[in-house]
Amino acid sequence: MNNFEGKSVLVLGGSRGIGAAIVRRFASEGAKVLFTYWSSPDDAEVLAAETGSKALRADSGDRDTLIALIASLSPLDVLVVNSGILGAGDPLEIPPDDIDRLFRINIHAPYHAAIAAARTMPAGGRIIFIGSSNADRMPMTGLAAYSASKAALKGMVKGLARDFGARGITVNVVQPGPTDTDMNPADGPLKDVMHDFMAIKRHATGAEIAGLVAYLAGPEAGIITGAAYNIDGGFAA
Repeated sequence: MNNFEGKSVLVLGGSRGIGAAIVRRFASEGAKVLFTYWSSPDDAEVLAAETGSKALRADSGDRDTLIALIASLSPLDVLVVNSGILGAGDPLEIPPDDIDRLFRINIHAPYHAAIAAARTMPAGGRIIFIGSSNADRMPMTGLAAYSASKAALKGMVKGLARDFGARGITVNVVQPGPTDTDMNPADGPLKDVMHDFMAIKRHATGAEIAGLVAYLAGPEAGIITGAAYNIDGGFAA
């Protein structure tokens, strides 16, 4: 399939895991794909060579640099914001600066990136955030700030969907549950704990998440906007 032939796609946080799977999916369907990375230059170089995409080093926590980067790449047909960080631990002990950076990357960056892209995005454009099913269910301790940051995306897409709807731009959030990545491997030490919460007791694959993203970015999803989609094996059911 070449659903994205001639389309310009930017994936923020695309060098590994879910982001890399999204880059591969769009590249395989004919898109011109650019993706950002921060701390994994070797992975970024390999992925760019494999997919014919372009890797750009950028810190999603730096607001002004992020806005300038997106302005320089516009107009974009599809923006996927996958960049995010996990902050876990006793909230009484986590340094405030760590929490502020988590909010900058997980909340501020999606908002500012969406606004910057929408300035020149054509009709039919797509903005997709990668959130987490922890926005709907948090059964473990130590993740209050993380779950709050992902819950914020649900409200954000509802508002931006209204703001951009007249221009035919859709805005949605995909909320994965446990997914097989370097940070959360399917055979990791917490797999049994996570699978206990799930109806389908396995990790998702990056390709499965990318498939939902591609659908929401594709021609059949033009009426879908302001929505949150859990893809989590029933974790939040």
